[in-house]
Amino acid sequence: MTYFEVFSLPPRLRLDTAALEKTFYRLQRELHPDRFATRSAAEQAEATDKSSALNDAYRTLRDPIRRTEYLLSLEGIDLEEQSVQATAQAKAAGTEKKQIVPPDLLEEAFELNMQLEEMKMGDDDPQLRADLAKAKQNFQSMLDASQKSLEAEWDSWDAALDIEDDAAKDAAKDEMLALLNRRTYLRNLVRDCEAYV
Repeated sequence: MTYFEVFSLPPRLRLDTAALEKTFYRLQRELHPDRFATRSAAEQAEATDKSSALNDAYRTLRDPIRRTEYLLSLEGIDLEEQSVQATAQAKAAGTEKKQIVPPDLLEEAFELNMQLEEMKMGDDDPQLRADLAKAKQNFQSMLDASQKSLEAEWDSWDAALDIEDDAAKDAAKDEMLALLNRRTYLRNLVRDCEAYV
């Protein structure tokens, strides 16, 4: 059963989160393990499993980015470096998460890395700090734009789902994957700038 099916929802990216929350609380009351305290061990274990699955489904579907990543994984797309899970795994392993640099950001990312290296080496030049603040603002603007583009693709996916247009769904999936990668990369650039401004 998919997370969407847990809530009796179609695999759409635009969801009524207030209705989702209301359904979650209703199901949580029905499935809460405490209601099965007098039942057999097998029934208690099943209630615990169902409650846990419900919590996982709710946490994923209420967050639009996690919902997007989850939907893409259901569609057979390996998110690799884009996923929240990849970030958590890299952090747990103490390794750096693999990143695919969007080609149009190569030059700016290289310049930023050079500036960051200068700051790490103790160069506290006010102009360098001002350049980093400007870079942060620029990357944040790009991040905001990529978020808006991603949201437009949610609408494209939902519309394609409604009319069962597989080609349009595939195009939306490809674009969402590219935008998730771009969004993650830009978020990291903004974070790197914030460390010094």
